[in-house]
Amino acid sequence: MAEEPSTPPPADQEAILHQQYRRALSSFEGIILSQIDIKNRLGDRLNYSIQAGIIVLGVIAVSILVLLLTLSTQVNRISGVVAEMNHRFISVSSQMHRIRGHMAAMEQRVGLLGEIQEKTAVMDRDMGRIGADMSQMQRRVAGIDAHVAAVRDNVGNISINMDRMNTEVQVMSVEMQRVSRPARSMNKMIPFP
Repeated sequence: MAEEPSTPPPADQEAILHQQYRRALSSFEGIILSQIDIKNRLGDRLNYSIQAGIIVLGVIAVSILVLLLTLSTQVNRISGVVAEMNHRFISVSSQMHRIRGHMAAMEQRVGLLGEIQEKTAVMDRDMGRIGADMSQMQRRVAGIDAHVAAVRDNVGNISINMDRMNTEVQVMSVEMQRVSRPARSMNKMIPFP
C-alpha cells in the first residue's frame, strides 16, 4: 500500500504561504507605523524644546536689552551731572584764585597791623585747607570719571556678549533646520494625516 503524501497539495500550500505573507506584511506595517509614530512624537518633543529654548533666549535678550537701556540712561545722567560738577568746580577754583589775589592785596595793606596780620595768616591757613579740599574734590571727580569710563566699558562688553549670543542662536537655528531635514524628508516620503 502506497503512503499518502504528508504535504498539502500545492494550492493549499500556496494559500498558506499567501496567508503567512499577509501576516508578515501586516506585522511589518505595524512596526513601521509604530516607528513613524515614535519619530513623530520625538520630533514634536524636539520642536517643543526648541520653542521653549527660543522663548527663554528671547526673555533673556529682552531683559539684557532693558538692562542695557537702563545702564545707558544712568550713564548719560551721571556723565551730565559730572560734567556740570566739573564746570562748577572750575568756576569755584577760578574764584578761589581771585580770592587769593585779594587776600595778598589785603596783607600788603594791613601789613603794619600785627593783630590783623595774624588773623590774615589764620585765614591763609584756612584758604590752604579749602584749596586742599578743592584739589581732593577734583581728584574725586576724576575718580568718578574713571568709574563712568569703567561702566561704559562694561556696557560695551555686554553688547559684545549679546552679539555673540545672537550668533550662537543663529547657529543653533541653522543646526536645528539641518537636523530636522531628515524628518521632513521622511514625512514627504510617507505622508500621514
